[in-house]
Amino acid sequence: MSITTRAATDDDLPALLALYAELHPDDPRPADDAVHAAWRAITAQAGRTVLVAEDGGGVLGTVDCTVLPNLTRGTRPFMLVENVVVAAAARRRGVGSVLFDAVLALAERHGCYKVQLLSRATRDAAHQFYEAQGFAPVAQGFRRYL
Repeated sequence: MSITTRAATDDDLPALLALYAELHPDDPRPADDAVHAAWRAITAQAGRTVLVAEDGGGVLGTVDCTVLPNLTRGTRPFMLVENVVVAAAARRRGVGSVLFDAVLALAERHGCYKVQLLSRATRDAAHQFYEAQGFAPVAQGFRRYL
């Protein structure tokens, strides 16, 4: 299998929604107009890239990356990573590693000094994967849902 990555396009919305349904199966499916409005806002946001991984047969995984300007670290930006998901049928085949290679390459191109992500404390397999990608659990995260 030859896995490639690229920035997601409008045509990828159905595949992205299917992946996000795997990530958050209890979320209700949003209305089409809300999906398209959110996608327009995402694609218009400076520094934002939704990456997809594919093998010629369709989208297998995705990750949402945002490069944020910064006034510390010599004004070098940092990247936040969110909504990491590989289709259940494609896990343990290298898709996530290829996606994270693309994430790190994107962060380096933007001169980021770090890439940061949060993961629920109960996702042990995901944490093992992130550590295998060179990430370290060096901070305690806090979250307040609204």
